[in-house]
Amino acid sequence: MMSTSEPSTPSGPPVPGPSPRFERLKLGAFVAVLYAYCAAGPFGFEEMVSMSGPGMALLFLILVPWLFSLPVSLATAELATAMPVEGGFYRWTRAAFGDFWGFQCGWWNWTGTFLMNGAYAVVLADYTAQIFPGFAGGWRHWLVTLFFLSLVAALNIRGIRVVGNFTVVMLIAVLVPVAIFTVLGLSHMGVNPFVPLVPPGLYSGYEQLSTNAEEVEDPPLNFPRGLAIMVPLAMLTFLLPTMAGIGAGADWERWSTGYIVTVARNIGGHRLELTMFGAAMISVLLGLESTLLSSTRLPFTMSEDGYFHPYLARLHPRYHTPIQAIVLTTVLCAGLALFRFTQLISIYTWLRSATSALTLLSVWRLRHAAPQLPRGFRVPGGTFGIAAVVLVPILLFTWALVNSERAALLWGPMYMAAGPIAFLFVRALKHRR
Repeated sequence: MMSTSEPSTPSGPPVPGPSPRFERLKLGAFVAVLYAYCAAGPFGFEEMVSMSGPGMALLFLILVPWLFSLPVSLATAELATAMPVEGGFYRWTRAAFGDFWGFQCGWWNWTGTFLMNGAYAVVLADYTAQIFPGFAGGWRHWLVTLFFLSLVAALNIRGIRVVGNFTVVMLIAVLVPVAIFTVLGLSHMGVNPFVPLVPPGLYSGYEQLSTNAEEVEDPPLNFPRGLAIMVPLAMLTFLLPTMAGIGAGADWERWSTGYIVTVARNIGGHRLELTMFGAAMISVLLGLESTLLSSTRLPFTMSEDGYFHPYLARLHPRYHTPIQAIVLTTVLCAGLALFRFTQLISIYTWLRSATSALTLLSVWRLRHAAPQLPRGFRVPGGTFGIAAVVLVPILLFTWALVNSERAALLWGPMYMAAGPIAFLFVRALKHRR
């Protein structure tokens, strides 16, 4: 199915424009979902403190948003105002560089989220096993991952407004205990959190919700607004709790994933420990929910563009959501949830880096190839500004990939190589049809 509004693009076939076929998120709910995708609370970065030292870890949390988050947000804001279409960065790349690279962008990101969602589900099952040890391994552990995947799939099928409202409520449940933890940690601060000063992980995901552009009210206006709210919010909710936790406990060498919950017990007792544990679990659940929301619009829009079977482009008659794409993605994620968390994330980094790099290059390409596109927001700074926005994050991506673990250096490129093979296969099937 194709939208009735189809603005032409500088290369490749027409791309569907905004249409009334979807429910729409208001700005507040959009910011909540975007925050859930990019951050969802100060959890998962604890190991960085012990590996690189508290001072370097805090400097990392301060500097990386300016070197990575801000450039990607600026590029996303410009492209979202120029082409506010469902499929977002996939269709931007296709318009900028043609069918082949557009397909790679969509394919790498969609298949990469099988790894990411599988990893989220594994972490949720690990958290559950801490409460119920009987689910610590084997088929019971996998059933827990399947339960959480099915839960977020059901929410996504019900529609983006349900997802948005659920996310707002759950984020309150996350950020209230985090705020209490931060205040108590700062009041108990006994050491300089920047000492000693002797970066794994990145603030990421700012372009990902562009796949839902037609499901946001007035995307040319609300995407720049949402990103302007989101970047400083993510900075503060990572930096301040981490600083408070380090300052309140001098044993920074012991920090590992989940250790912020232990710090909560030390400064606020068993009750704060339980609420921070619950906040950490909800944080992972929101990451899974928002990732599924973004990723399932890729097979939907790629099906609209003729790459996949038209069955995936059908919307639920009542909820107006791509139910077939949601179910298919959930099933494939469940298969990968059998692997370890670290295995899944290290490979996913390659795929996300590649698609984010293509998104950044697209903003530069479309400046030259389609200057006539209406841009309610433009990356400031002229030639220097656009060069910095494109090159600085790509250099960070390159650094992260070169320094990734040995297994990722092998399997990441191999996973990416499946993209061109899939393109040739899909194109042959398309010609037959």
